[in-house]
Amino acid sequence: MRLNELKPGKGAKKEGKRFGRGHSAGQGKTSGRGQKGQHSRSGGYTKVGFEGGQMPLQRRLPKVGFRSRMAKYSAELRLHELAIPEADEITIDVLKAANLVPAFVTKVKVIKSGELDKAVKLKGIAVTKGAREAIEKAGGSIEA
Repeated sequence: MRLNELKPGKGAKKEGKRFGRGHSAGQGKTSGRGQKGQHSRSGGYTKVGFEGGQMPLQRRLPKVGFRSRMAKYSAELRLHELAIPEADEITIDVLKAANLVPAFVTKVKVIKSGELDKAVKLKGIAVTKGAREAIEKAGGSIEA
């Protein structure tokens, strides 16, 4: 068998109906659309979800919440949790290794919650205004 000899199996390809070609073609006069009514006429279709004037289902049901796509890739870290990792410089990778943030996180932000008594050096981690003051007060530094 060669590529130029390939063809679909018998009965796999069906000829389409030829509408409006007279009675002998099998779809004459009304072309299979029936006698009267909305669907027999051109342009006779309504929008998706239309229920004949009844209040549609998508409008009858209540709106439900919002789920941010970015929330999956960002995490918050409390101030007192910065003392847990035993590293000179705290990066996102160090936090992942210490299981303080999920593995697929790309952004981490430190919030002021708890106390920090250890000098830490942050690199590539965002901090809030209050957390920045607390880190610098404890003798730590923040690198962007």
